[in-house]
Amino acid sequence: MTAPAGTTPSGQVPAAAAVPVPVALPGFAPSRLRAPRPRSAAPARPAAAGRAGLFAWVPVCLSAGIALWFVLPAQPTMGQWLLLAVISCAGLAISYAAPRIAQGGRISWGAADALRMGGLALALIAAGIGLAGWRSASVAAPVLEWRYYGPVEGRLVGIDRSARDRIRLTLDDVVLRDLPPDRTPGRVRLSLMDQAAEDLPEPGARVMLTGHLGPPPGPASPGSFDFRWHAWFEGLGAVGYVRTPLMTVEPARGVWQLMPRVRMAISAAIRQRIGGQEGAVAAALMTGDRSGVEEATNEVMRAANLYHIISISGLHMSLLAGFVYTALRLSAAGMQGLGIAPALQIHKFAALVALLAAAGYLWLSGGGVATERAFVMVAVMLGAILADRRAISLRSVALAATIILVYSPEALTSPGFQMSFAATVALILVHGPWSRISPHLPPWLRPLAILLLSSLVAALATAPIAAVHFNRMAQYGLLANLLAVPAMGLLVMPAGVIGALLAPVGLAGPALWVMGLGTGWMLRVAEFVAGLDGATTAIPLPPAAVLPLMGFGAVLMVLCWRRSAMRGPTPLTAGIAAGLAMLAAASALWLTVERPLLLIASEGDAVGLMTPEGRALSKAKGGAFSVRTWLLEDGDGASQSAAAARPGWSGDRRDRRADLPYGWQIWHVTGKGAGLRAARVCRARRIVVATEPVISPSGGGTCLILDPPKLRRTGAIAIDMTAFGPQLRTVADTHPTPGRGP
Repeated sequence: MTAPAGTTPSGQVPAAAAVPVPVALPGFAPSRLRAPRPRSAAPARPAAAGRAGLFAWVPVCLSAGIALWFVLPAQPTMGQWLLLAVISCAGLAISYAAPRIAQGGRISWGAADALRMGGLALALIAAGIGLAGWRSASVAAPVLEWRYYGPVEGRLVGIDRSARDRIRLTLDDVVLRDLPPDRTPGRVRLSLMDQAAEDLPEPGARVMLTGHLGPPPGPASPGSFDFRWHAWFEGLGAVGYVRTPLMTVEPARGVWQLMPRVRMAISAAIRQRIGGQEGAVAAALMTGDRSGVEEATNEVMRAANLYHIISISGLHMSLLAGFVYTALRLSAAGMQGLGIAPALQIHKFAALVALLAAAGYLWLSGGGVATERAFVMVAVMLGAILADRRAISLRSVALAATIILVYSPEALTSPGFQMSFAATVALILVHGPWSRISPHLPPWLRPLAILLLSSLVAALATAPIAAVHFNRMAQYGLLANLLAVPAMGLLVMPAGVIGALLAPVGLAGPALWVMGLGTGWMLRVAEFVAGLDGATTAIPLPPAAVLPLMGFGAVLMVLCWRRSAMRGPTPLTAGIAAGLAMLAAASALWLTVERPLLLIASEGDAVGLMTPEGRALSKAKGGAFSVRTWLLEDGDGASQSAAAARPGWSGDRRDRRADLPYGWQIWHVTGKGAGLRAARVCRARRIVVATEPVISPSGGGTCLILDPPKLRRTGAIAIDMTAFGPQLRTVADTHPTPGRGP
């Protein structure tokens, strides 16, 4: 299933967040099993773990288990959990017993290796299922199940901006009228229709307002992004909007509220000192506060594949930590050379300070999920330096991925997690060839070449993932990143660090001016690239199986690839063949995907019919979010008004109809009295969609009625026509509900 964290379907998450470091590729770590001095001539043990050793398979197996949990139709029962525990223990027992059985000569060492790894894989997959279930249970909170209008009181814990360019407030410790605490959502999010961000109270303040709330919305169609899962793991039990001013009930107090107040104060100061969207982007980079970034800015950044610059990600963490590490190491080396500093292990001291700087950046930015993930990745690399291990290797990446999956298993479904690790692994793999080629290049050409290579590799590794999640591809993203990312590394992040050091003595002005130059340059690049012809290409939504097949197929190829595997049949050869088969299957599914003939919104306010000209909409207004998602997933860049003007529908503006294959018709009846009119047009071989309940069809036949009561049970519906009649796929049938089951 596709589930982006913290983003909307129209959002864009970056491709990559890693800077190549000159280290050797990790070698193969053979199994530690050793045969006793032979009592009989036993064959030599085969290499069984692949290019990065056994540990690199740990996050792969955990991911498989987590993915399985997300597709379960219902939460496992207690008996099923016990069975899963038994399976996990059995896998561990098999893994433990296999080498001892081989030592006794009862099985070959090849079979022992296979049993050992198979048992560990089984245990880890079961552990992944358990981790996902435990995480879901730990974040469980009440979800509003009906529409609510009335007073809302809560503590302000977050301020951001929605895709519609409206300020949004996140409240916790919520109180709703006539609703007991055990049925009240733990958190709610409301969009402000009128109030400006400058008029808002500080985070931590307790506020009261009159708002409209409802449950988190389901997918726009079967197979679409399911915001409900994102809301579940964020603890959001209701979303809505407010048209009235806020009233502060109690100002922000307490030490634990210091961080958000400092964060917002720094953000406001940066926006004020730099000004414009340059200042808003700079504040987003340094504090994670994107409330000042306008949606128009977001859109051009998405079109140029630069939206990752606004989101605090591994790119920012690695640039910050890299700048601090390099600056300290060079400074300390210079002082030692002058004899004014004691002899120390400079690289470890620099790594420790860089780790502390990254932790401070995590604290300042508010500690979002993506930022925490970036910190874990950077901390693992810096920890490797402190432990005298390779900082960048497949094992280090595997360790970072394992920590993240154990801490927040839902990260597996987020585009940020997938794209960050895809880019990092790709950059590690190309470093070996680069280290052999770079000495033959002129010194002045190497920085440009490594920038071009790293941007190209990261873009190629992440482009398929971005296309799956966001249904579009930025054609000139490589050009934009080549022009903009150096400004991040040379101007923005260094100036941010220097500004943070000088701010306590009031000397941050020059550093912020330099930072504004860098963010201004990035915005100009984004506007230029987004304005080029064909800057973005719409990509149809692939079937749900495509992304898992691509991911696991690529992982098998990476972990099993060795030159010796090409010389004859081995387990690694089989792994490579399986990976290629998965990639081929994913490509075939994507290339042959067919979009549904009919799409019906969950509110019944929009119906889309696929025609030779594209999807034709029954209405030029209504169901804007669903319609925008449908067109995007069709690979169609048309607007709602343009799609509504396409041929296919007839009738007046309230009663629209269209012909379907096999002699069927679709009717879309809206407006006042829609339920009564829908009953009148009910006939055999008709599908009638109404925005009011249809009580008693009286048209002399039986039709398929889709009215609000039924749509509330099914969610959005996709329909294809066959000779046997309509074939329906509903959100209720294809998307598991968060918190489902016992």
